[in-house]
Amino acid sequence: MIFLLALLALAVLYAVFVYNSLVKLRTQVKEAWSDIDVQLKRRYNLIPNLVETVKGYAAHEEGVFTKVTEARAKAINASSMQDHEAAENMLSGALKSLFAVAENYPQLKANENFLQLQNELVDTEDKIQASRRFYNGNVRDLNIKVDQFPSNIIANVFKFMKEEFFELENEEEKKNVEVSFKKEEPAK
Repeated sequence: MIFLLALLALAVLYAVFVYNSLVKLRTQVKEAWSDIDVQLKRRYNLIPNLVETVKGYAAHEEGVFTKVTEARAKAINASSMQDHEAAENMLSGALKSLFAVAENYPQLKANENFLQLQNELVDTEDKIQASRRFYNGNVRDLNIKVDQFPSNIIANVFKFMKEEFFELENEEEKKNVEVSFKKEEPAK
């Protein structure tokens, strides 16, 4: 009888331990998403200033400005993880177009305000990447715990769900960078 009670007490203690670890992992995932959200909002706030600065030099590039503005609006209003991924990829493409326009204007590239905004955006992009890695690491840990036996039993009982990773959809960004050290022959 004592043996059965001890076994039951161990099972309850194990269940409490697993439940608490699942709660901790779920909270870490939420915290990590919050970090991404903060950086994305910082990025969204920088974009209008960047667009206005470029507009001052390249007013006839209205299509690019519209594309960036629309992409920003979609990213701000994204609700699901898939919406966020798609909107972020669209926004990244629109920003690349904006920077391509800026390349055609040497005075703009030398503008102190533009350079500062560009540096802040690069810094923010780096922070978003770091936040994504942190988020995806926490999601990985939670998903493993939700799937592993016997913790999956407790996860199912208490309705712990797997979370989605925040991944890149843009195939071009997934490709490895090709580096070549071949010496090119000078044209004759």
